[in-house]
Amino acid sequence: MSSKAEIEPEREPQPPSTSPEPESVTPLKTVTGELLASIFTSENSLRVVPAEDKTFDINTPPFTQFLVERVLTKMQERDNELVRTGQLDPDKIFSYNIIREGDVIREIVIRNVDADRLRELKSSIRWTLEKMYEKIKSQS
Repeated sequence: MSSKAEIEPEREPQPPSTSPEPESVTPLKTVTGELLASIFTSENSLRVVPAEDKTFDINTPPFTQFLVERVLTKMQERDNELVRTGQLDPDKIFSYNIIREGDVIREIVIRNVDADRLRELKSSIRWTLEKMYEKIKSQS
């Protein structure tokens, strides 16, 4: 029986080994229920992966003008100012990376996101992708 007690503690480290996995997946859908993208949220970061059947071009408005310039860049500028004034550690600064193939968005990786920003980002990203999808649909 004592050997069983020794085996159980060996299983305990397994749950932490899954911690790099996304904690949650949030589908972003249009008002009509069409899947636009999935947001994979893990601790302090998120990844936005467009739906496989969608092709979002970075040049389609309002991606650059709204999402990049008014939302992502503004959040980064706010954090840069907080670092400059000593209110935020430089390694906690908001950052983003748009992974693309040519002009097609494959993934958006965003790091150092708190709960308030997560809410704002989900809303802004969904709105942006929905507007882009409407433009793509009207062109086809």
